[in-house]
Amino acid sequence: MRYGRTVRALLRPRGPRRLLPVALALATAAACDVPSFGAPDPASEEGESIFTLWRGFFIASIVVALIVYGLIVFAIIRYRRRADDVPDQKAYNIPLEIFYTATPVVIVAALFGFSWVTEENVTELASEPQNRVDVVGFQWSWQFVYPDEGVTVSGEPGEPPEMVIPLDEVTRLELTTTDVNHSFWVPDFLSKRDLIPGVDNELDVTPTEEGAYVGRCAEFCGLDHWAMYFSVRVVPRDEYEAWLAEQRADPDQPLEQPADEDERGTVS
Repeated sequence: MRYGRTVRALLRPRGPRRLLPVALALATAAACDVPSFGAPDPASEEGESIFTLWRGFFIASIVVALIVYGLIVFAIIRYRRRADDVPDQKAYNIPLEIFYTATPVVIVAALFGFSWVTEENVTELASEPQNRVDVVGFQWSWQFVYPDEGVTVSGEPGEPPEMVIPLDEVTRLELTTTDVNHSFWVPDFLSKRDLIPGVDNELDVTPTEEGAYVGRCAEFCGLDHWAMYFSVRVVPRDEYEAWLAEQRADPDQPLEQPADEDERGTVS
């Protein structure tokens, strides 16, 4: 009996007032993160497509959660026990069963469709990219080769290299590895791509925001995996041209590009 009185006390009109502070706290916490939905602000066109999909999933999950929890609260309050009478029993409700079976299928199908469209958009390669960079991963650093510009930027563990690319232009990244699996990841671009031995992966990046962005290897590749950092600096076209000229004038700049993957792998 004491248990029954406790439950009935919680369901009295003053019950929702007790829950108000909790509801306000949850709403405030959610509102604080609504602009980014927990993701970095996308700094590329491809990242913007991924962010839009991410935001759609987030909103859809909130709507589904509100419906589910709303129905649970409604059932608790509307059909709470008021007497010892046995409630009406019904073996089935065909319209309701069709609804709660078909609705999840429709939701999943819609989310799958949006995911497929976004993937096609992000992985599609431009027919004529304005720039090209050969990205070479090796234990445990990176090398960035600009084959059309005669520029090579090499790093080594503890001395991460910097890739410079122009703003609002498509840059084709040719991803190769000289040893084990690596993964090219710039969190602010909201996408990453693996470097796999024997597989030539390609990735187009169209940066939309100037700035410097941290990149890292996202695939465990050995003892010094933690040291495989690099940076990407996005600059306007005139600054990009000036940077290329500065690199060409560097006396340490190799006169020729690496001839093969073995030579690239010996960079230190």
